[in-house]
Amino acid sequence: MEAGRISDHGFLADGRTAVLVDRAASVNWWCPARFDAPSVFCRLLDSGGGHWEIRPDEDFTSERVYLDDTLVLRTVFTTRHGSVAVTDALALEPGARGHEIGLRSPGVLGRVVQGLSGEVPMRLHYKPRFEYGLVTAYLVERDGALEATAGADRLRLRGDVPMVCGEGEATATFTVPAETTLRFTLAYSPTYDGGAPAELDAEELVANAVEGWRSWAGLHDDYRGRYRDQVRRSAMVVQAMTYQPSGAVIAAPTTSLPEELGGQRNYDYRFVWVRDFSLTLQALWRAACPHEADRQFAWASRAMGRIGNEPAPIMYAVDGQHDLTERRLDHLRGYAESRPVYVGNDAWRQRQTDVLGEVLDAAWLMRHYLDPMSPEVRNLLRELADQAAMVWRRPDAGMWEARDAERHYVSSKVQCWTALDRAVRHGTRLGDSADVARWAAARDEVRDAVLTRGWNERLGAYTGAFDSENLDASVLIMPLVGFLPADDPRMRSTMRVVEQKLSHNGLLRRWDGDPAGFVICSFWLVGCLALVGEVDRAGELFEQLAARTNDLGLYAEQIDPTTGEQLGNFPQAFSHIGLINAAGQLTEADERRRGTAQQAQELAPAGAKGTKGARSSADGSTAGPP
Repeated sequence: MEAGRISDHGFLADGRTAVLVDRAASVNWWCPARFDAPSVFCRLLDSGGGHWEIRPDEDFTSERVYLDDTLVLRTVFTTRHGSVAVTDALALEPGARGHEIGLRSPGVLGRVVQGLSGEVPMRLHYKPRFEYGLVTAYLVERDGALEATAGADRLRLRGDVPMVCGEGEATATFTVPAETTLRFTLAYSPTYDGGAPAELDAEELVANAVEGWRSWAGLHDDYRGRYRDQVRRSAMVVQAMTYQPSGAVIAAPTTSLPEELGGQRNYDYRFVWVRDFSLTLQALWRAACPHEADRQFAWASRAMGRIGNEPAPIMYAVDGQHDLTERRLDHLRGYAESRPVYVGNDAWRQRQTDVLGEVLDAAWLMRHYLDPMSPEVRNLLRELADQAAMVWRRPDAGMWEARDAERHYVSSKVQCWTALDRAVRHGTRLGDSADVARWAAARDEVRDAVLTRGWNERLGAYTGAFDSENLDASVLIMPLVGFLPADDPRMRSTMRVVEQKLSHNGLLRRWDGDPAGFVICSFWLVGCLALVGEVDRAGELFEQLAARTNDLGLYAEQIDPTTGEQLGNFPQAFSHIGLINAAGQLTEADERRRGTAQQAQELAPAGAKGTKGARSSADGSTAGPP
């Protein structure tokens, strides 16, 4: 049996790793040691890659939800004989609450089966396959549990029904009457140095996970802007993709889910991209989670170390490891026959100068939370500013990580400008007056180069690279980072041309020929429209995009604009960060519009106040850019 589609999956997390479970309550992905460790279930990438399902043993329909303000998933199955619920959660440390959740999670997946009506025949199929499906372990009954050990990993399965062991798998059939509860746990530990797997009661595990997640949500309840429910869900997803021991936020918990079905752009995203740094902190700030600033910058300074004249590293493992050398897993067929399957990501070797701007922009945004600034963070920011001044003239691989050749990407130059601009704003907190003057001079040189060589008069747009004829949605960051005002004539023309040429059904492709709409680029367009004062149209586009999540509010990286199929690694932090920031930009645009209308009322002649014309301006129908 194959795994469901990408969007059929729900997402569980415990601050160290993640589980993906489909509509049939089949666990199809779990790397229990940590996000980027080898899997014990990877049916997402191959039907033989291992899974654990508990589902009705007859035809069924299913509906599922997250319990409010949690990542605890409840799936309700309805059959001709009755209905039954399966509730799934990854364990948090018992009693951990608020910012403590995920720091010491015990590595246990809990599943609770509850009869709701009638008597439903059920089946369990447990098929662990270690090291990405490469190794089949012996199952041994020991102390009332099924233990599987292979190499560095050990799993122990406990349940309230008898199971039959086969060759590397176990099955069970049973009936669940109404008002009956059955409990199952699958606990992980390292074979040699982790002690025995934890023994937890499944019901208590689920209850503790509910309270843990709700306690975190309760500390981040201050967001009062637009689309509050979507922002809260996306903020929790980003939090769940944080490796809590270090504070690093991964791009996605999966590897090799394809950007195009049958294609080869199937990369491992279980790492931490510096590019995401600023946008992540911006999203957490907007979603009322600013306390993460100190932790994030402490992690970055430790991971990067002293940079000097070497290219700034662009990505890391969750513990700060630099070498992420890529290798193929040729024994796996890949999702929907999309080969190759990779672990590791050779993009770590690339020069991507846009990361310089992302870090310094984040530091400026969060400057009040970094005061006083540690010497390590100050040194890091100064070295990144110096590097931007030195390397902005050089080509790089760009934010889309091109593997064919380096180019003079406009977005990379713009982010070098951002790095220098924010360094100048920080001023003598980062360097002496000579440093600030040098950064300011380089900033102005970058700006002149972008305005001259990035603009294509024939297209009427800024293009993806200097002196190029090719459009690229990455140039939409220009007003978002303050390089140009959104209402600058050339910027408005660029927004119009990019939308006309690259958008389809409300989804924006990165470039002509990109196989699907890229979610965060689509949200960048929302932000640009909000900045230019087209608030109503920006809101309509936002709502179209928000409707394209799966039923649990989760995004992959890309969406096919024709079929609506989600593509790429899942769930994708970048996409959820885009939603949070776009909602914040719409909220700020509303505030500007209300302020403009109020100011107009205050300045209008006394007899004009309260007129139809004033009301028209207030509701935005005739209001211009803020």
